[in-house]
Amino acid sequence: MAAQPRAGAPSGGSRPPAPSTSLATGGVAFAGVLLLLNGIMAIFQGISAIAVDDVYARFGSYIYKINLTGWGWILLVLGVIAAAAGWGVLVGAAWARVAGIVMASLSLLAQFLFLPYSPVWSVIMVALDVFVIWALTTYEPETPAT
Repeated sequence: MAAQPRAGAPSGGSRPPAPSTSLATGGVAFAGVLLLLNGIMAIFQGISAIAVDDVYARFGSYIYKINLTGWGWILLVLGVIAAAAGWGVLVGAAWARVAGIVMASLSLLAQFLFLPYSPVWSVIMVALDVFVIWALTTYEPETPAT
């Protein structure tokens, strides 16, 4: 006995994409936006750390011997590169996925080290970086059929 196709099922053997594929596709677009915004926010965070103001508390002794101005420059440079990678992910550049994974990993590390200066914001940024890394590593772009 031949199996009858389900009602509403597409005929001709084409199947809708699996939920995980559509989740990853939507996730990579969201990751591109997050990476772009994460880069822009890191630029602002770096500028405010470089500026001589009272945005961040100054620690007298910290295990990492980089002062707040040094952290500001690190965050500023990472932010510019991350924003560029985020833009690249959004326009579909192949290099941008790898650059995005690298930048999100470096941002995760920098935010972890920046925890004493801004603990709540750093934890939020670490969580976003983990999502960006997941979305960019699980995404498999569709290749056209030949």
